[in-house]
Amino acid sequence: MANVAVIGAQWGDEGKGKIVDWLSSRADVVVRFQGGHNAGHTLVIDGVEYKLSLLPSGIVRPGKMSVIGNGVVVDPWHLVKEIKTVSEKGVAVTPDNLMIADSAPLILPVHPVLDKAMETARGGKALGTTGRGIGPAYEDKVARRAVRVCDLENPAHLRDRLENMMLHHNALLRGLGVPEISVDEIYTQLLDIAPQVLRFKGVVWKVLDNARRDGKRILFEGAQGAMLDIDHGTYPFVTSSNTMAAQAALGAGIGPDSVNYVLGIAKAYTTRVGSGPFPTEQDNDIGQGLRDRGHEYGTVTGRKRRCGWFDAVMVRQTVKVCGIHGIALTKLDVLDGMREIKICVGYERDGRRLDHFPACAIQQAQIQPLYETMPGWSESTRGARSWAELPAAAVKYVRHIEELIGAPVSVLSTSPERDDTILMRDPFLG
Repeated sequence: MANVAVIGAQWGDEGKGKIVDWLSSRADVVVRFQGGHNAGHTLVIDGVEYKLSLLPSGIVRPGKMSVIGNGVVVDPWHLVKEIKTVSEKGVAVTPDNLMIADSAPLILPVHPVLDKAMETARGGKALGTTGRGIGPAYEDKVARRAVRVCDLENPAHLRDRLENMMLHHNALLRGLGVPEISVDEIYTQLLDIAPQVLRFKGVVWKVLDNARRDGKRILFEGAQGAMLDIDHGTYPFVTSSNTMAAQAALGAGIGPDSVNYVLGIAKAYTTRVGSGPFPTEQDNDIGQGLRDRGHEYGTVTGRKRRCGWFDAVMVRQTVKVCGIHGIALTKLDVLDGMREIKICVGYERDGRRLDHFPACAIQQAQIQPLYETMPGWSESTRGARSWAELPAAAVKYVRHIEELIGAPVSVLSTSPERDDTILMRDPFLG
């Protein structure tokens, strides 16, 4: 049986929640391996809605082990709040079904303050962060001044780590004209919440190695999307972690050969939240129609998502860089009733055609999409569970996407409901 990594193939918000839930019901272990509580998954199980932004999706299912890996930045207060929220809906969260890597970095109260202060200082050039401190926490990790889960065990050591961190951050806050934050204040808050976090602390890499050796199915749950990757995304309008499939191994502490199948999630159109280039964006009635029918508002922030046509060039690039084996195409039903549908098949800049998304931010802002137009369909695809139930034009649209991106559509989603799914290839069978 294969271990599966689920990756967003666009700019996030591709509908990973439903697909991850569907897969997690058949996995033994579900692992979050990057990001923080800046990206959310919405799950609907037996009519109950769960909005998760830090806890792995497996937590809502009995008998599953949920793991937060070392590649995740953890806000302890949000973690405790999210555990309380799901517990009130009848989900038992204990050390038997949740483990947090002892080396995972923490998001502290200073981090969102810095995040928002830096966004304010950028003015009209703001990056569009969620303001939750994700970026500053990752900066501390790379700069070797982060406070990690394991540091909570020793108060004296914790104090030393905080003083080292705040020496840097308070100097930055002064420069930004923002009030300093005392070490005592954060230290006291951490001592108070430490027991609630440490009860879940564990050596994640050993647990995953044992699970692999025992032949258990492991699902690696990605957050955000590949085009928000710090190395390969639309830099600088990206997140602060690696969102690519390779990060599944690194952010969990397991060998790359343990990830056997990479499933990319892509909408049948494209959306983006926040600033940054978006070649196929439709800032018009078409875009508004997609937003309304697709309920395109952020799970975490509630912000309106920018909407546009499917960008096959971008997804093809993601397929290659992530090593995607198959695509789960979501929200096909949002395109129902459209007379014609466009697909971006290339870009043009300065009279030259490009077959890839350029790395340079200036060039990204200058490219223009080249479209193919396909006939739409008037029939409803919502709730379809077999190819035979789909209109011929919808089938042609999906098949053409496969040709353009160089990967098969393994899973086709036709509504938010878990069972409204057409399965062509089971990712767990490799």
